Amino acid sequence: MAVVRVRQHVNPLARKYQTPADALVWDKVYTQPNQPLHLDIGCARGRFLLKMAQIEANWNFLGLEIREPLVVEANQLSSKLGLTNLHYLFGNVNNSLQSLLSSLLPGTLQRVTIQFPDPWFKARHAKRRIVQPQLVTELADYLAPGGIVFLQSDIEFVATEMRDRFAENPLYERVGTQLWLTQNPLPVPTEREIATHNKGEQVYRAVFVKKTTAP
Repeated sequence: MAVVRVRQHVNPLARKYQTPADALVWDKVYTQPNQPLHLDIGCARGRFLLKMAQIEANWNFLGLEIREPLVVEANQLSSKLGLTNLHYLFGNVNNSLQSLLSSLLPGTLQRVTIQFPDPWFKARHAKRRIVQPQLVTELADYLAPGGIVFLQSDIEFVATEMRDRFAENPLYERVGTQLWLTQNPLPVPTEREIATHNKGEQVYRAVFVKKTTAP
């Protein structure tokens, strides 16, 4: 399969990305729609989820990505491998989460990953970053009690901002007392994670759990 070339950064505030994604018909997407769901926000080429879906056949995996050509390519590869617990969707998470998950059975969403999102370094571009307070709140609406959110970045200020926004929400509890997790709790590293380690650079990680009782 030829490698699809796309722009590395896409402005999520552009008009073309303001139409929310349609709600999924879960039993048409997954063979076993009642399995626990792992949502990977900003899945890029989807190789992380591809490996996760092969390792954890008793989970369903959904990758959300704003660059549509990558979604098309990833779904083609998933179909070629016959994976019935994996699906990729084109959409902007900051305006699509509610419409996308509105038909999801309560308690199904049990794991969310946000890994190495576009940093948008300039202050005037801060609104383009994925983890906004509204996203943190909306995820809490759908995440099962005891479900986890895993965050990681190789850019410290991005990781700090993501971590602080989840920490500020009383519906989440941070896992561990150290400043950053030293190990990835998941069995598959992303391509960016591997490249960062190979350069001898640090990855900044944090895990949050949705509280089982209301604060």
